[in-house]
Amino acid sequence: MKKFSLEKVNEFVNDNIVIFHNNKIKSLQSLNLKSILRKKNPYLFKAKNIGIASELIKSTLDAFLSSSEEKLFGDFLEELAIFIAGETCDGQKSAATGVDLEFFNNDIHHLVSIKSGSNWGNSSQHRKQDEDFRKALQVLKQSKQK
Repeated sequence: MKKFSLEKVNEFVNDNIVIFHNNKIKSLQSLNLKSILRKKNPYLFKAKNIGIASELIKSTLDAFLSSSEEKLFGDFLEELAIFIAGETCDGQKSAATGVDLEFFNNDIHHLVSIKSGSNWGNSSQHRKQDEDFRKALQVLKQSKQK
């Protein structure tokens, strides 16, 4: 493993956090209230006792921003992890489906899926991830990699 440079990480974060914020702005600029409302369950508004249009819009925008920011920030953290792995052990973005990062350390080939939250998926998403890793491992074994 190569020596870790905190200055390079700071530079990467400073350069790429701007992209995160720009993507957040683009997301807001492309926002269409009609398309957001189409995705919402109208009974939820009734259950939340939303009877005023401004409450509906605020609630809808808050939910949109929250999920949008989580996805964008998760993408940012994935890029950061790939950058750090690249700097320390020549890691790289994986071409395998469901695998985000690959690197070698102590002659072991590591496959990593990067998740930015503690409760990142339901049981079917966990099964899909397990299936993706099994397929990636099978491909690696066929290519005679350790």
